[in-house]
Amino acid sequence: MPFQDRQDAGRRLADALQSLKSEDAVIFALPRGGVPVAAQIAEALDAPLDLVLVRKIGAPFQPELAMGAVANGGDMVVVRNEDVIALAGVTETQFHRTLAHEIEEIERRRRLYFGDRPRTEAKGRVAIVVDDGVATGATTRAALRAIRARAPKRLILAVPVAPTETLDELRGEADDIICLESHDYFLGVGCYYADFRQTEDPEVIELLDRYGPQPERG
Repeated sequence: MPFQDRQDAGRRLADALQSLKSEDAVIFALPRGGVPVAAQIAEALDAPLDLVLVRKIGAPFQPELAMGAVANGGDMVVVRNEDVIALAGVTETQFHRTLAHEIEEIERRRRLYFGDRPRTEAKGRVAIVVDDGVATGATTRAALRAIRARAPKRLILAVPVAPTETLDELRGEADDIICLESHDYFLGVGCYYADFRQTEDPEVIELLDRYGPQPERG
């Protein structure tokens, strides 16, 4: 079992990223599970913690089947899985109806997590996108593209564990990928943690309060 919990994974990733401590870096976590991992990196690198909000776009009759993903790292970015859309016989009307629902959920979470908190500037900085693991890569791809659109100097994906095949498919989306454990036969992200209990919204907000940009006070 490689990781005790998300904090353990974050500390190990932070060790692997120590060469960036002198860089002007900003950490973008995928909520909710990526936030405790990213918080350890933000603390170690003395870098601000922010979020990139991502939602899977599930097929209408099989929600676990990803026909795409949508991310908000500033502007909305939509990634479509055309093979799944065709295989599932999903119409454009169905796709856009599901997309609209997920965008509403992203906006709800944005209000919940950020409130009046300012967004962190990514332009010209080293942007590190963090999650607790990667499976199919659909949401990760959307997150990377959303942050790439904000013109960072360098874009890095940092994850504890992922399938080797998915990492290969993501290499064109980031300037560098730091992954501590890659597996040809992948069991699912939770299988590589002793403690993989769900991260709840209050923990996300508390970690943003501690490591994120602070609201301006009048």
